[in-house]
Amino acid sequence: MIEIAARQSQLEQTVSKLTGLMLTILIFGLIVFIAFSLAERTGERVQRLLKYLIFLFPALLFLFVGLVAPAFRTLFLSFRDARGKESVGWENYHWAFTQTEILDVLRNTGIWMVVAPLASTGFGLLIAVLTDRMKRPGLVKSLIFMPMAISFVGAGIIWKFVYQFQPSDRVPEIGLLSQIAEWLGFVPSNWLLVTPLNTLLLIVVFVWIQTGFAMVVLSAAIKAIPDEILEASMLDGASGWKRFAKVTVPMIRGTIIVVLSTITIGALKVFDIIRTMTGGNFKTSVIANEMYNQSFRALNYGTGSALAIILFLGVLPLVAYNVMHLRRERSER
Repeated sequence: MIEIAARQSQLEQTVSKLTGLMLTILIFGLIVFIAFSLAERTGERVQRLLKYLIFLFPALLFLFVGLVAPAFRTLFLSFRDARGKESVGWENYHWAFTQTEILDVLRNTGIWMVVAPLASTGFGLLIAVLTDRMKRPGLVKSLIFMPMAISFVGAGIIWKFVYQFQPSDRVPEIGLLSQIAEWLGFVPSNWLLVTPLNTLLLIVVFVWIQTGFAMVVLSAAIKAIPDEILEASMLDGASGWKRFAKVTVPMIRGTIIVVLSTITIGALKVFDIIRTMTGGNFKTSVIANEMYNQSFRALNYGTGSALAIILFLGVLPLVAYNVMHLRRERSER
């Protein structure tokens, strides 16, 4: 009887939600119909304003509710206590830049910002240049781009097996890295416990995924370089390295900057890999992971919001630079 009552209650809730959704759609459709009916009797300028209002207002409303309002609320909570009831001024930000654990988090985030974008873009550019000279580069590019189809969580699980360490000699080693170390005569260890090596090993997972993205974008930019410029440099006697350094790189400089900044933003926000592989333990945590810990595990909304604002301030200059760079390129065209 209890199960039947529970199912009936769940069915009633579903019907109620569907009814509310249908009513909302009908009301919106009725408003649009009335607005357009009235617009037909007005001037062209009023009609244009009504069209903008009808089609843009829902999008602006969702943007405000889903992005702008939460951003201001996060900023507000960053100056409040753990429960968001009393004002504490800049105490949460002072905590973020004075606690030893959080300073380690900021240091790790800085390492991610520098190493991950440079490695991903560097490998992507190298592969793009090498495959550009191949007759059939499709297979190679497909294999390198394939990790992009895997989520960060899936990649974390895959690489966790690669870094797996078996301390008992009686049990066969299943970790690829540990087995390679044994073949080379080294004594393997629990790789994800060794600091700061564990942070670099986590970055390898990110680079493995993002190299395919960098390769595809940079390869397209290289193919867009006019053949006349490359032929002219060859006639001038430029070697392969000089053509790469003096012609190819300057011609695709804008694309390299976009790829670098895009991957840097991704590295700043990285969460899934760390959460899946180490949980942020063993000095591998970054801002996004620590923000989650403070907000949803320690239930300290003040410090969690402060870390969110710090992360936002780190991403904002990169986004602004990307926008300015794109505008400059458009104006030059």
